[in-house]
This record gives sequence, C-alpha cells and structure tokens, in this order.
Amino acid sequence: INLFSLLLSASIFDFSYLKKAKEAYNNKEYQKAEKYYKKVDNDEARFNQADSLYRQKKYKEALKIYKNISKKELEFKKLHNIGNSYANMGKIDEAIKSYEEALKIKKDKDTKYNLELLKKKKKKRDKKDKKQKENKNKNKKNQKKKKGDKKTKDKKEKESKKENQNKKDKKKKDEKKKDEKKKDEKKKESKKENKTKQTKPKPISDMEERKWQKKLNQRGINTLMLPLNSKGDRKNETNPW
Repeated sequence: INLFSLLLSASIFDFSYLKKAKEAYNNKEYQKAEKYYKKVDNDEARFNQADSLYRQKKYKEALKIYKNISKKELEFKKLHNIGNSYANMGKIDEAIKSYEEALKIKKDKDTKYNLELLKKKKKKRDKKDKKQKENKNKNKKNQKKKKGDKKTKDKKEKESKKENQNKKDKKKKDEKKKDEKKKDEKKKESKKENKTKQTKPKPISDMEERKWQKKLNQRGINTLMLPLNSKGDRKNETNPW
C-alpha cells in the first residue's frame, strides 16, 4: 500500500512538472522548461530536456543527454537532433554520420535535406582545406628556397671576403718580401762601397807629385804623368792629384 501510494504521488508530481515544462517551452522559456523536464525520470522527458538545451544553443549539454536516451521509438528523432547539434558545433563529419544513421531508420525529407546540405558544405570545406594545404606547402617550399638562396648567398659572400682577405695578405706578404729584398740589396751595395773605399789608393798631392817627378827625371825615367801647369805654380800643392 505504501509503495503504491509513493508511485501514485510520484506520478502526480511528474504530471505537474511536465505541465509546467510544456507551458514554459511554448512560451520560449527554455531554461525554465529544461529545469522542469529534468525533474522527470523517463526518456521522453530527457528528450524534451535536451531539446530545451538545444534551443538555448547549449549543444554540448544537449548532446550528452540525447546520447543517454535508449528508447527505440525515439531513436530516429534522437539521431536527427544529434546531427543538428553536431552541425551547429561545426562538426560536419559527425553530423553527416548521425543523419545517415537516422535515414536508415526512417526516410525523412528534412533529414535528407540537412545531409545533402552538409555534404556540399564538406566538399567545399575539403576543397578549401586542400587549397590552403597546397598554399602552405608552396609557401614552405618558397621559404625553403629563399633560405637556401640566402645560405648560398652568404656562402658566396663569405668565400668572396676570404678570397679578398687572402689577396690582401698575399699583397702584404709580397710587399714585405720586396722591402726585405731592397734592404738586402742596399745592405750589399753599402758593403761593396765600403770595401771599394777601403781598397782605393789615397791620392797624392801636387807637391808630392812634383817631388816624385823630379826624382824620376834625375834617374832618367820617363813617366806618363801630366806636366804641371807652370814650373813655379804651387797654389794647389795640397790638392789631391
């Protein structure tokens, strides 16, 4: 008797919650409707609760409840609404799969329309993704090429700088050798000059030459010496001969 009374009481409360939920839903008070549907524990109430969440654009929360509905009579509607939820979340592939599953249960015009619409959208998206991927690969290839060109350019510049530096070093080295050679030649010339100075006889004065000439004349020896300008000229007696 107590169990029967409890079940009867629960049914009365459920009826009251469902009535209030329906009134709120019709008045587009979806948050209030979801609150009342939540109080009733059956798949029909859960479906309406999920639908109330869907109307509030709470697609993720609605999906969670739709997936917990197991009643076969609600399977088509559940799959259709799951497809709608996924579509609104931008998950096209999941939405297409759900619509296809729904159409296996029932051939529905709206479900088919939604499916075809999403397939076109997917095709357009895939084409766009493909183009973006191609552009990305192209940009990547161009960047790689630019990087390679820059690397080659840097390498050439480095080699050119190295070559110029080598030329400068060689020129500097050659100049150094040239300077050293000049110094050696100058040194040799200086030594030669000093040696020549040392071996060169000391010139005799005019007076000594006259005395020497007088002695030779007394001995009757003819020489090739040049005669004096005048016999008694003694102005340049100290000058070298």
